[in-house]
Amino acid sequence: MARSDRPRAEAGESRIGRRRQAALDDGNEGYKTKREELFRVAATIFKEKGYEAATLNDIAERIGSDRASLYYYVSGKEELFREVVRGVLDGNVAEAERILRLDADPSEKLRLLVEQLVASYEHHYPYMYVYIQEDMQRVSSEHSEWAQKMVRQTHRFERATIKIIAEGVEDGTFRGDVPVSLAANALFGMVNWTHRWFKPGRQPNAPQVADAFWKVFYEGMLAPR
Repeated sequence: MARSDRPRAEAGESRIGRRRQAALDDGNEGYKTKREELFRVAATIFKEKGYEAATLNDIAERIGSDRASLYYYVSGKEELFREVVRGVLDGNVAEAERILRLDADPSEKLRLLVEQLVASYEHHYPYMYVYIQEDMQRVSSEHSEWAQKMVRQTHRFERATIKIIAEGVEDGTFRGDVPVSLAANALFGMVNWTHRWFKPGRQPNAPQVADAFWKVFYEGMLAPR
């Protein structure tokens, strides 16, 4: 871009940014519905192609629009990626911490946690799978406010899970010869790997997946008698 053209382009970006913010502040239902459609389409394309390979043109083509029109709804591909995962992770963290506070046996808490997580992945498909597929470690290496929040939320979920497993070790339900953090990572590995093969509407469904994972983990973690 020539230097003389750059101020003009920046002015255009500024104008569309102001229009976008005004529309967000207005809270128009039609505008919100269109943004939600963009998030759904973006999540699907990110999962199909990967975040780096996917383009705004891909997303625009899928919804029957053009790239320029998308900027009225989002600032770019990065915002789409952030929005498709943020709300789901926040909800999963809140539910994990609620389960941790329940007056229930640790094994029951952990079973509920597995069921909740798999159900969330199904209900919000494929949003969280995009986050997992795009490598959570890559996100953790970024220094933006959003990336750091994602790291904090992920750690909160991990801590809640570890505390539940530790409760089970302390009351003698779970074996103590496996480090609690290692047991938690094994559980995360089972559930998160579903991004490679799980799709809603196919067999096995989410309850069947959760039940199978729970049986494998629970029976493997039972303290010897």
